[in-house]
Amino acid sequence: MKDRLIETISKSIAANWNRDALSDFHGKTFTYGELAARIARFHILYRAAGLKPGDRVAICARNSAEWAATFLGALTYGAVVVPLLHEFQPGNIVHLVAHSEARLLFTERSIADNLDMERMPDVEGVLLLGDLEVVADRDGKLQSAVDALDSMFTRIYPEVYKPEDIRYATPLSSDLALINYTSGSTGNSKGVMITYGNLWGNIGFALGQIDFLHPGDGMLSMLPLAHMYGLVFEFLFPLCKGCHITFLGRVPSPKVLLEAFAQVRPQLVITVPLVIEKIVRGKVFPILKKPVVKFLTSIPGIRQLIYSRIRKQLVSALGGNLRQLILGGAPLTADVEEFLRKIKFPFTIGYGMTECAPLVTYEWWSTQRPHSCGRVVDGMQVRIDSPDPANVPGVLYLKGPNVMKGYFKNEEATREALSDDGWLNTGDICTMDRDGYLYIRGREKNMILGPSGQNIYPEEVEIVLNDLPLVGESIVVDRGGKLVALVHPDYEAARKLGLTESQADEKVSALLPQLNKSLPSYARVSEIEIHHDEFEKTPKHSIRRFIYK
Repeated sequence: MKDRLIETISKSIAANWNRDALSDFHGKTFTYGELAARIARFHILYRAAGLKPGDRVAICARNSAEWAATFLGALTYGAVVVPLLHEFQPGNIVHLVAHSEARLLFTERSIADNLDMERMPDVEGVLLLGDLEVVADRDGKLQSAVDALDSMFTRIYPEVYKPEDIRYATPLSSDLALINYTSGSTGNSKGVMITYGNLWGNIGFALGQIDFLHPGDGMLSMLPLAHMYGLVFEFLFPLCKGCHITFLGRVPSPKVLLEAFAQVRPQLVITVPLVIEKIVRGKVFPILKKPVVKFLTSIPGIRQLIYSRIRKQLVSALGGNLRQLILGGAPLTADVEEFLRKIKFPFTIGYGMTECAPLVTYEWWSTQRPHSCGRVVDGMQVRIDSPDPANVPGVLYLKGPNVMKGYFKNEEATREALSDDGWLNTGDICTMDRDGYLYIRGREKNMILGPSGQNIYPEEVEIVLNDLPLVGESIVVDRGGKLVALVHPDYEAARKLGLTESQADEKVSALLPQLNKSLPSYARVSEIEIHHDEFEKTPKHSIRRFIYK
């Protein structure tokens, strides 16, 4: 079956020709027409360099308009794109580029200077993003193509490049579009093979569900484009809508974020829970704990006025235009979720995974249920390996258009994840209520077997622990048959209370009895171990658990 994604991108570019398409925050901007001409130049370059549809093109750089244009240049040519995180160590980048068998690599100078070409035998050339400076060229063909690019473009398009000149690949839905390497919260990265059909399964669903976005609307891209969540929903989906996408391209500090939101004024914000948690815990909760405010919120009529004002201020902090905040990639702490629901803040929690490109569940904010991550998206089938899926947690299995083709050059891992009839073992432990709302209970790989055979899901213990005072983040591990909670205290909150770091450590350590009162006897924690540094995380802000076991 012919793919619809490339056709939709082509139509969006043509229909929005003179509108702004891609911008760097405080940097360059491409209109849709300029983006189209840039894509055409990539196609000319690839043909001259001997690149064929199906060949791999790797991109390893920080988010930017140039990154996005380079990605589209490869995708619409029919090449298989390999997006890699620029935060990876040089050795990891070299390994993944070699593993993907990429023929070309687009990157930044600081990365290119530290790469060992001898360990990437399939790479024929390395170019710098943007100006296409060739920093490695095995046979000289690439440099010749870059040198002749301007004259070739003028010869092929002697007049101004027009919408009628657009000529893009026409892949099948089953054709491979990209290889996306998982960040690995549990260990080594695997190359997830994502098809055009997988991408369209996500984008087609979003086009039907999120109908309030219109051509020209602003979209702020904060998440890594090298991962599916940011790539699909902060870039490809809004591009298909004709939106103007601004790439933050830097560390999202509170000051930078507030300035970016004020400039872009997005209606849709997609991010990880950590962003809204920092705002609520740092700015809102301290005010609500003041004696006068606590008294006023005890009076029903005044409470609603205060909540309405806080809601308005939060919406204003996110640019003032917000229709929906979508959170994913990690759980939202229970106290923040409860508060946001109290003030009727327009947020929802979704669930996805790289292997589903990435969407599995979604629900509009006003019909979302507490602690749920929504209902399974259209076209996807779901089953839970449990005698009573509404009450007894079990492993979640998925089947449908979003499910990956498999893991690149890893048949063993593919067999473990995918059954012969196409069911994906997610490894997530879930329940599902009778209306189809999904609830994530934990990861199968993280499950700890209790002393009497009980299944203990550390994530459920961590949710309780993270709600306690001065707990910043935590993970629960099994040490010799005993549960130990590793905790990084919230030192910023402690300072606001006039506490030193050592005093904060003592108060957190003393939380053990309070924690255990809220847990079943078989899941009680024997010790709280203080970690002064934040836990190492993946780009999706999941803690790399395997480091701390």
